[in-house]
Amino acid sequence: MDFNSIKETENQQIFLPILEEKKVELFIKREDLIHPFVSGNKFRKLKYNLQEATKLKKKSILTFGGAYSNHILATAVAGKLVGLKTFGIIRGDELGKNITETIESNPTLREAQNQGMKFHFVSREEYRQKTSFGFIEKMKNKWGDFYLIPEGGTNFLAVDGCQEILTKEDAVFDYICSSVGTGGTISGLIKSKKKRQNVIGFPALKGNFLSEEIRKYVVKDATWKLQKGYTFGGYAKYDEVLIDFINNFKEETGVLLDPIYTGKMLFGILDLVKKDTFKEGTKILAIHTGGIQGIEGFNQELAKKNEKTINI
Repeated sequence: MDFNSIKETENQQIFLPILEEKKVELFIKREDLIHPFVSGNKFRKLKYNLQEATKLKKKSILTFGGAYSNHILATAVAGKLVGLKTFGIIRGDELGKNITETIESNPTLREAQNQGMKFHFVSREEYRQKTSFGFIEKMKNKWGDFYLIPEGGTNFLAVDGCQEILTKEDAVFDYICSSVGTGGTISGLIKSKKKRQNVIGFPALKGNFLSEEIRKYVVKDATWKLQKGYTFGGYAKYDEVLIDFINNFKEETGVLLDPIYTGKMLFGILDLVKKDTFKEGTKILAIHTGGIQGIEGFNQELAKKNEKTINI
């Protein structure tokens, strides 16, 4: 995979009765099709960080994430592609008590390990201290020098990469929509959009800190906002309504959404369309940020509870 060769991804128009009724056009930018594992915003966020690690002559990368983290797996795959060792700090020390069982039952960590990533499992309390000098020094003593990429991959280089999502042709859209986790993707979109365009972010988690995170990367700009009413209770929270929506959306459009990010965003967009938030003739572009690899593990958890699963 050449990180310089992928420039643009296709915009797929979505045809649904509600869009026709309200005379609103919706397109999805298929960033999810870039690569099976390094897809969507993960590709964009890692691109310049990997270049920087190589420029600094680092031999390895260290990053952080949860047990089903898209970012962990993307970093493992991308690191192997460019010849860098990868280390993952994984939240949940209970997962490290029987590593063989954890790897066998967790498709995300299993694939990351297959790609050469080495893991260090920590308690949730220790994970909160993961960026402290003491913790980083402890990891350097364990694994040697490394290039550090934050949880979720967001930093200034990641935002630079996310500025490449939009193309000249995307200037026709009135609204650009994105799910929001750590704020990197939406920051890149805000910095690269046209003046007349508005950006709407759909947070995947509750809390007021996201606006402050985004403001670290963008100048004061009134043409973006966060729609906070579609978290479904918080990060990785869901209900049957969301699962049904994802399955129906796939059946009607052929586009698979993930339950953590893009499913909530599209649910929110179509709900806003129903509520006449957008005037007739509005053109909306929604960014598909990937995350499809995590569905298998998510479905395992649903099946354990005898709940409805996502049709892949």
